[in-house]
Amino acid sequence: MLGGRCFAEGALLLLMVVLTALVTGCVVYEPVSVPSSSYGSSYDRVWDSALGAAGDAGVKITSADRTTGIIRGVTSSSDVTISVISQADGKTRVEFTSKGPKGHDPDLNDRFTSYYNRRMGR
Repeated sequence: MLGGRCFAEGALLLLMVVLTALVTGCVVYEPVSVPSSSYGSSYDRVWDSALGAAGDAGVKITSADRTTGIIRGVTSSSDVTISVISQADGKTRVEFTSKGPKGHDPDLNDRFTSYYNRRMGR
């Protein structure tokens, strides 16, 4: 009789473990999409995109001041300044300038623009 009782307790324990695994193991979360409106403002989105695009383009950021809208950085051959400017019509403009020896890294502006547009979803 003792062997039957141990078997029954073992089976009950196994059943409890299986049921617990079924209950806790079946939670499925749907992916959450983050709409672009989750940004506080278009300025925030433009700022974050410009900052990220600079890094993607190979610019090492040396300073970034969101309140003035100025991002400064360097590449191996150029000093870079990116200005994020709020305009009176509510739009935000980005200006990219680089200074360095002529002919070095001639596609830097194009790379920045491409990465910026990608980050903005264009």
